[in-house]
Amino acid sequence: MRLKNIIFHIDVNSAFLSWEAVYRLAHKGGKQDLREIASAVGGDMTMRHGIILAKSIPAKKYGIKTGETILEAQRKCPNLVMVPPNYSLYEKCSAAFMNILREYSDVVEQYSIDEAFVDMTASCHLFGQSEEVAEQIKDHIRDKLGFTVNVGVSSNKLLAKMASDFKKPDMVHTLYPEEIKSKMWPLPVSELFFVGRATTKKLFDLGIKTIGELAAADPVWLKSILKKQGEVIWGFANGVDVSPVLEKPPANKGYGNSTTTPYDVTDVETADRVLLALAETVGNRLRADNVRIAVVAVGIRYADLSYVSHQTVLKTATNLTWEIYQAACQLFLELWNHRPIRHLGIHTSRVKEDDFFRQMMLFDEVDYDKLERMDKTVDALRKRYGMDSVMRATFLRQSIDHMSGGISREKRTVDYDKVKVE
Repeated sequence: MRLKNIIFHIDVNSAFLSWEAVYRLAHKGGKQDLREIASAVGGDMTMRHGIILAKSIPAKKYGIKTGETILEAQRKCPNLVMVPPNYSLYEKCSAAFMNILREYSDVVEQYSIDEAFVDMTASCHLFGQSEEVAEQIKDHIRDKLGFTVNVGVSSNKLLAKMASDFKKPDMVHTLYPEEIKSKMWPLPVSELFFVGRATTKKLFDLGIKTIGELAAADPVWLKSILKKQGEVIWGFANGVDVSPVLEKPPANKGYGNSTTTPYDVTDVETADRVLLALAETVGNRLRADNVRIAVVAVGIRYADLSYVSHQTVLKTATNLTWEIYQAACQLFLELWNHRPIRHLGIHTSRVKEDDFFRQMMLFDEVDYDKLERMDKTVDALRKRYGMDSVMRATFLRQSIDHMSGGISREKRTVDYDKVKVE
């Protein structure tokens, strides 16, 4: 059939686990394919990052879910094979995956590390019919890189993404507008994109249990109850999506990092040290993107998992590590109630291009030019010689990573000399 728009959604099957499995088989002499046994990728429990990040299809049969604790998963499957995360490997696999997609179209939107939308409207005819080309891409990735993907084919991004989530692994599925009634409407409403657990519960309370029932509901009534989201998900349930495939990602509306501390923080000095480590990584990202921010926020998750946050508007937009840190420390003092802290974060917003001069204050004693030169010098040294080439003295002989947040250090690489590969 001839579509006005031809959109593919390509999703790697059990990405982190698949990439680890392929790497072990191809490069580490592994004999056991992690994808064929009950296995999972999980964080380091000693660092309090002990959750399931990815699971194999056999593990799924035991009811193991992404995001649950390793202990919960092991109770369900005592023989579960656990492997550590390796984000350095994932980034390389993701880049190779995206490079193959760009062989088929110039318009590729990387949606996450393991999935992408591809606009095939202008190029599909060069390779064949849409479903044939989807099969080509799927097989090309499997044959060249060793891992499998699902490909969803439709006329818009929403329907393509829904299609790729059908039966896995290593499959191509279509969800054309005329197939919505038979393929999508019978599904539970929880399967619809943008419908999370909280919204699912609200819809169940309204008597709406399937996507078809949502599609048949009165959109005005839905909007009156669920506000803007009600209108959006009603459109999604009817297959409506006008968002284009974006070759270039939109500019960030905010920058932030957070970290789970290796132990409960109960004093200001340690909390300030964590905030400084977070300010280091946030400031580095801002300067790398040549932007400044005007709002700083601090978030605290206590040992009982309750969460609070507090923000402030700066007098002048900044990308200076020290300025972000000072604002964060003040916010922390105003927010903290002296209970043990498990997790800290710095988040920023009101992003501005770095194309203006700072307004000088008459009684300002801070040499901002000097701080800016120092930050840029440190950034350059870390980029050339590694992130640990320059470290503030306060982090010496401390268990707090001097550049915290984002992907934690133990998840970036794996020492395979210390890992048993079967």
